[in-house]
Amino acid sequence: MALVQEKQIAIAAVRATAQVCQAIRVQKAMQVLGKGDASPVTVADFAAQALLCQSIASAFPQDAIVAEESASLLRQPDYAHLLQQVTMWVQGQVPSATPKKVCDWIDLGQGNVDSDSKSRFWTIDPIDGTKGFVRGDQYAIAVALIESGTVQLGILGCPALTLPGLPHGLIMSAIRGHGVETTCLQTGRTQPWTPPSQGLVRLAESVEAGHGNPDLQRQVARQAGCLESPLAMDSQAKYVAIVGGQAALYMRLPWVARPDYRENIWDHAAGSLLIEAAGGTVTDMHGKPLNFGHSPQLMDNAGIIASLGVDHDRVISALSRSSGNTQGH
Repeated sequence: MALVQEKQIAIAAVRATAQVCQAIRVQKAMQVLGKGDASPVTVADFAAQALLCQSIASAFPQDAIVAEESASLLRQPDYAHLLQQVTMWVQGQVPSATPKKVCDWIDLGQGNVDSDSKSRFWTIDPIDGTKGFVRGDQYAIAVALIESGTVQLGILGCPALTLPGLPHGLIMSAIRGHGVETTCLQTGRTQPWTPPSQGLVRLAESVEAGHGNPDLQRQVARQAGCLESPLAMDSQAKYVAIVGGQAALYMRLPWVARPDYRENIWDHAAGSLLIEAAGGTVTDMHGKPLNFGHSPQLMDNAGIIASLGVDHDRVISALSRSSGNTQGH
């Protein structure tokens, strides 16, 4: 099977990274800083990206990496103490790490997406759902491999998530054209995963009320048959919960406050493949396939709809009707 080596290396990197993130959470060593876009970043975000980029670049030096964080803040003299903390955590997995190496590893994630290139690249979100991580709720460590705009390998580490029949803390992974597997974070044991024949028919939505269009998303979900109370969850752990039968639909419609906002590729690449590998469907709000090879944002797509256990076309139709009615008023 193609990409087996890539999958094994990425899973090992995600597992090692999850151990560091959980240790930081247990010790409450989470100084939260604000980035230029007002989103939060912590020591764990930086340490996680350093570890993931170092592992992938060591095994596949020819591949570009596109990731969320940069080391520009850590390189500033005023943040030398923060860089020392990050380096200490990275050294727990890579003893040879130095502050300079850590910054260089983080900045391996500043690769370019060449829309004209057929070559492959990785996209990484070291901690997807930083607010959930800080609160003690759900977060995900996301890694995906993209070729010609299509996700070919997706891995999500969810250290705080439990699915029925599995130990607490898991990695869910898939290679396109093959099934879904789960890996226990504690033991490293990997096994095939079969989605439940009948999961909970409900909407999975963001904890952050400002993300997407919550009112319209709930309205459309009800029209599509999701009548139970929504599942509020941080991060791409929502995708794993859907594959696990805990929900059937996830929508991320254009934001009310920021209608021109486009989703970042690292926020959806791995999760979208897991849904598709489990037999579900992922498109934008118009039913168009997602193009992950255009830029770091999904510039060719408006919104996200991921379904597994509900009629995807019914969701698109309900959304089209509801959007028309909303615009009419």
